[in-house]
Amino acid sequence: MAEFKIAPSILSADFARLGEEVDNVLASGADIVHFDVMDNHYVPNLTIGPLVCDALRKHGVTHEIDVHLMVKPVDRIIPDFAKAGASFITFHPEASEHIDRSLQLIKNEGCKTGLVFNPATPLSLADHVLDKVDRILLMSVNPGFGGQSFIPHTLDKLQEARKMIDASGYDIDLEVDGGVNIKNIREVAEAGARTFVAGSAVFGAANTSDPHHYETVIAALRAELAKANV
Repeated sequence: MAEFKIAPSILSADFARLGEEVDNVLASGADIVHFDVMDNHYVPNLTIGPLVCDALRKHGVTHEIDVHLMVKPVDRIIPDFAKAGASFITFHPEASEHIDRSLQLIKNEGCKTGLVFNPATPLSLADHVLDKVDRILLMSVNPGFGGQSFIPHTLDKLQEARKMIDASGYDIDLEVDGGVNIKNIREVAEAGARTFVAGSAVFGAANTSDPHHYETVIAALRAELAKANV
């Protein structure tokens, strides 16, 4: 039985009470804090930086923080996020002049690595660096904004990535981000994903008047994953 992990994206959280939001979603059964970093250059939006990551660690968050860098260039900011407490640092190959060097930089800073593939980016860019990759993240929307719809072609790409990872013999996680929800998470898992970023599906669906609202949503996602034939 595959191990599935749910990674709520704090991009969809209430930033006025972010520490409380993260505490609540982790207490409700989430596994990972997904941290979306956008620079209004590589993607058309501007979000959060290392200070927020550091603040969550100082607040007491001990779970994995999965930092997804949607910035260009990437190398300058990698050490800052490592010092701020990132567990994983993932980046887009298009945003690096030297993919191998950026991966090695992340490892040298003591973090786990990840490559992120936009819907139209070929997986072949990972062919010669799989020995340095701990996670492959497939975007199932075009990056930049939360709340977008899942791009169906991603299911085929997930199957391709799953075959590539299995054939490599390396221990590489396969993550998906964008439009994942209760209706499609089962087929996404069956296509090969093992870690699921869910932003609006978790935070957006929540009824904040109910103290157990996150538990309900995460339990429903896990119930669908339990039905997956993998």
